[in-house]
Amino acid sequence: MSAEYLKSLTPEQRKKLCSEIRQLLVKTVTVNGGHLASNLGTVELTVAMHTVFDSPKDKFVFDVGHQSYTHKIITGRAGKMNTLRCEGGISGFPKAEESEHDAFIGGHSSISISAALGIAEAMRSDGDDHSVVAVIGDGALTGGEAYEGLNNAGKSRCNLIVVLNDNEMSISKNTGALALYLAQIRSTRKYYSTKNSVKNVLDKTPIIGKGIGKAVKGTKQLLKYAIYHSNLFEDLGFKYLGPIDGHNLDELTEALMVAKMMQRPCLVHIYTKKGKGYAPAEDNSGEYHGLPPKKDDDNNCKGECFTDAFGKALLSFADNDNSIYAVTAAMKYGTGLQHFYKAFPERFFDVGIAEQHAVTFSAGLASQGKLPVFAVYSSFLQRSYDQLIHDCAIEKRHVVLGIDRAGFVGEDGETHHGLFDVAMLTTVPGVTVYSPSDTAELSQCLEQALYKDKGVVAVRYPRGCELYRSGTKAYSDFRHVSNKSRKLIFTYGRISAYAYTVHGVDVLQAIKIFPIADEIIDICLAYDEIYAFEEGEREGGIAQKLCTALALAGYKGRFTITAVDGFVRHADVATQLHNAMLDADGMRKITGE
Repeated sequence: MSAEYLKSLTPEQRKKLCSEIRQLLVKTVTVNGGHLASNLGTVELTVAMHTVFDSPKDKFVFDVGHQSYTHKIITGRAGKMNTLRCEGGISGFPKAEESEHDAFIGGHSSISISAALGIAEAMRSDGDDHSVVAVIGDGALTGGEAYEGLNNAGKSRCNLIVVLNDNEMSISKNTGALALYLAQIRSTRKYYSTKNSVKNVLDKTPIIGKGIGKAVKGTKQLLKYAIYHSNLFEDLGFKYLGPIDGHNLDELTEALMVAKMMQRPCLVHIYTKKGKGYAPAEDNSGEYHGLPPKKDDDNNCKGECFTDAFGKALLSFADNDNSIYAVTAAMKYGTGLQHFYKAFPERFFDVGIAEQHAVTFSAGLASQGKLPVFAVYSSFLQRSYDQLIHDCAIEKRHVVLGIDRAGFVGEDGETHHGLFDVAMLTTVPGVTVYSPSDTAELSQCLEQALYKDKGVVAVRYPRGCELYRSGTKAYSDFRHVSNKSRKLIFTYGRISAYAYTVHGVDVLQAIKIFPIADEIIDICLAYDEIYAFEEGEREGGIAQKLCTALALAGYKGRFTITAVDGFVRHADVATQLHNAMLDADGMRKITGE
């Protein structure tokens, strides 16, 4: 499969190809895992894009990049789809190092317009008049960076085309004014039905039809204004085309050809159905947004799921405390907050893909005596660093962060690992961080965060299920298991389970990992050799901080850090832990036991 081959097909053959691509997507994703519903919804769009444009001379930027599977198939990677998201295989997101057709990385949302504008401006300055196409979903359009991009792109002189893929969904159903606005545009068909009726009549009218058509063209903006009153995208400087049926290949191709001819910023508004062509995904696009691999460790483990445990624990506290409010950024189900939403909808807020807003909004709630809990994936919290400092920490607002997907996340790879939150959070004055190793500790840590601590408090926990259960014990900031050894393993989080299987060493498991307790430093000073294992980035991690604290306390023994250095490619979590020497085998090898 190649773009050149696709261009050689007839329109009917391309429609048949769309059906064949859907079959390949279902076959691949139901085995390898990945994002199914979003890719099924953009098959015709991607085929139309590769029919009209000439990649890689014309550039495609996908937002979010998990809808790029059809693009990968068309650009020579169909034969590698069986390796999708596998170690050594192709990524589930666009990656420039993987193909010249992948113009820009796209693991996080709301970035496409800004990136595409930068690419387009660079091309324009080089005298290159090829087009740059940014594909953005209506869910990603709830993110603030998308509006910053729109605001600047509309006044540019670039050959920039923004395709707004409007499927009324991000991961959870969209909420807010934007969703209502787009729904109004979709439902208002008067202008478009009138325009098409007039056009059809004039096209069939000999001699005078074309002349009248040109005259009518000049009044089109007045007609639009009379019906819509205003169009946000045209007000920002874009030429607006749509809304267009995103599964009608002929209409899509025609609209993209028109947009290409305009040689100016243009927004093509299409409406699609997530999961199109596969009944289970059409009926439940949220469940089929992201599928785990068939042999996913998370599905085979026997322990409780951290996400579910967090949601249930928060609900149990909220039952007895009406000051607790829950906040999410388009991840109600992904963060386990569906339980809270059903019980207390008036205290639940889904702010869309807007993590910066979520943090400052939570600070606002806290300023009025409420107890907000913002549940968010570790990799997405990265957007909110300034808000954590300025809006929360300076005035010591009590905001609790439930940080899901902390550590390795597996097949989603570099863009989704939760490896940076510890280094990021511990640079903010006054922040407290917990990292439980199992779901029992998670509930205890959440209680501490809600009622014992002040300021910004984070409880971080991994994707999937617990590896072991420590048992019902009273809460403690740390656990120290002594076997009378002169060697000590220091660690925290889920990999503590591996540390307890290493014979011949003592184990010090931190639960409240920051600030580092004085007792932890005192315990460490008694050992000749300390081996720190951290499922996070080495630079700025807890292990480095502990090493510094021990050096200041006069420690003369051996201190070895095993942590993550740099970005980690996609593979299953067990493989990632093994490669980083953060599993039991790695711990035994490094400690010599």
